[in-house]
Amino acid sequence: MVDRVVGTVVLLLTLGYAWEASRMQVGFLSDPLGPRPFPYLIAALLGLSAFWLLFRPDPNPTWPPRSAWRSFALVLLSLVAYAYLVVPLGFILTTTLEMALLSYLFGARFWPGLGGALAFTLVVYFLFTEGLGVSLPVGRVFG
Repeated sequence: MVDRVVGTVVLLLTLGYAWEASRMQVGFLSDPLGPRPFPYLIAALLGLSAFWLLFRPDPNPTWPPRSAWRSFALVLLSLVAYAYLVVPLGFILTTTLEMALLSYLFGARFWPGLGGALAFTLVVYFLFTEGLGVSLPVGRVFG
């Protein structure tokens, strides 16, 4: 029953997300493919996941232990904070801090997690800026 309830909620969120994606306005000078297909791709994958939960639920679902809920709440709060801080602090600093926190919450030691987070952030930054030509926020704090 739990999987079906979650599947229904995810399906409703997917429909709302797809409806909002259909209202997205794209500038005249964007490339031929443009940014429009990406929200639809995410909506399709979410919809498939929702249907999987609805029609193939786990016969014996188990909830995580109470000790894990604090970590879940920290992950959710950190992602919300990331969304608000990425423009003022910049992509590199904010993403490094977020990835370091997530790696620590998933059991990594602090310094290796921080090093991996910095390496991941730099690779993603250069892939987006140099490879795809997407500008990412440098941060108002750093000019």
